[in-house]
Amino acid sequence: MQEVATGFGLVESPLWVDGRGLYFSDVLNGGVRLLDDKRQVSLVVPKRRGVGGMARHEAGGLVMGGRDIAFAPLDTGLEPHTYLTRDDLPGATGFNDLTTDRQGRVYVGSLAFTVFSDDAPKPGGLHVIDLDGGVRTVSQGVLLTNGLGFSPDGRRLYHSDARAGHVLGYDVSPDGSLGPASIFAELGAGHVPDGLKVAADGSVWVADARGGRVAVYEADGSHRTDIPVPLPMVTSLCFGGADLKDLYIVTGSDGGPRENCGTIFHLRTEVAGLPLSPARVPLRP
Repeated sequence: MQEVATGFGLVESPLWVDGRGLYFSDVLNGGVRLLDDKRQVSLVVPKRRGVGGMARHEAGGLVMGGRDIAFAPLDTGLEPHTYLTRDDLPGATGFNDLTTDRQGRVYVGSLAFTVFSDDAPKPGGLHVIDLDGGVRTVSQGVLLTNGLGFSPDGRRLYHSDARAGHVLGYDVSPDGSLGPASIFAELGAGHVPDGLKVAADGSVWVADARGGRVAVYEADGSHRTDIPVPLPMVTSLCFGGADLKDLYIVTGSDGGPRENCGTIFHLRTEVAGLPLSPARVPLRP
């Protein structure tokens, strides 16, 4: 495992884009950055804080979370666009992680309390932005929505609930609606499931934000292995590289040796990651 970039407050939302590199956010200090193939870091979206999830859009640019769900055009020449705001969902305080399905719909979890505060947790919802730009709520009751990822056949959706300490699973219908949630994996007392990704063999790789590891589960929910990480606050991960066997693991500073020690680590894996479809939601209302 190699350290490839450090000096951030809380690294989140790692997203590999072929030909570009690894996009990531700093939730606390703000901004979205790009780690290129020369391992140089550049700022691509300034200031924006709280970005807990991102997806590439088929037209270029990024769909990202935070105070709203918005399209950032980057260098495409397109216009910014907002898909979903807090005003659209009564009680919502913001949006965290997100992912896409094979069709390019965007699944995103909403928050109903301020995470970095003494607020009592309140459950948020899970929502879909459809290909016509419409939004629907497909599940409720997750206290602190985090990682989202689909099985290789698209028939299961995995969803971390960081406050409940488990990863949920849902059956997915062809129209994108979800069946009732069931517990896919329990991380155990003191462990916090954060970002997750699914590999091509169907295994589910979960960042443990209090356990200093990535926990890997088989498709049936049994525990396969742990990947130890040098810092305790492991927030997310993604697969990258031409063969999707470059694993990038990102961390926050909490529990580390100093402020702003959030780090991106890299290692090679034997298992390839599952390719993520670009978002195909419209760029105009």
